[in-house]
Amino acid sequence: MQTTDKTQYQEGAVILVNKPLTWTSFDVVRKIRNLTKAKIGHAGTLDPLATGLLICCTGKMTKKINEYQAQEKEYTGTFTLGATTPTFDKESEPENFKDINGIDEATLKAATEGFLGEIMQLPPIHSAIKQNGKPIYLLARKGVDVKVEPRKITISEFEITKIELPVVHFRVVCSTGTYIRSLANDYGAVLGCGAYLSSLCRTRIGAFRLEEAIDMETFIIANSAPKTDNQ
Repeated sequence: MQTTDKTQYQEGAVILVNKPLTWTSFDVVRKIRNLTKAKIGHAGTLDPLATGLLICCTGKMTKKINEYQAQEKEYTGTFTLGATTPTFDKESEPENFKDINGIDEATLKAATEGFLGEIMQLPPIHSAIKQNGKPIYLLARKGVDVKVEPRKITISEFEITKIELPVVHFRVVCSTGTYIRSLANDYGAVLGCGAYLSSLCRTRIGAFRLEEAIDMETFIIANSAPKTDNQ
């Protein structure tokens, strides 16, 4: 529902947002809250360097957040081969550079097969998972030795859609709780050359699709109070 009626937002609405690059998921929630004055939450965090579908629920529809968050998700994006980063994405500087000569299309596509189905995945230490009430990325930034436990996830589809070495384009369909940054790092380890996530877009959550989403600029314009002559 992309409505300009603030009463409807306050009663309960589902807003599909195309999250802008560099915005946090909370940035989106805060902006919508300020515009609509509605109780609001979102169904699944996107990292600042990711774009794509963010489901925001207001009013009585916040009761649906856990249901939406648990649904299957689809992502597209790119891995950059030949290096790793501490955060598994572009938020930190590449390191551990390795040669990618000899890696061909057949190797790249064959490496996806080991990730299909139910697997155990180790989340990145630079993530919002909490230990003792604090997000572990805060501890990791301070150099604290952070321990994370592997989590059971399901990857139902993992395909390489385009190859422009050192960049590899992909599409993934996965269960909730999957870290695509960890997938990038693990994929690079299997290839033996390292890899990190260089772009990410969430294109689907359950039956909700990115094509149905509104961009924040449009939402802000549609829901801002009109100026009067003396403003």
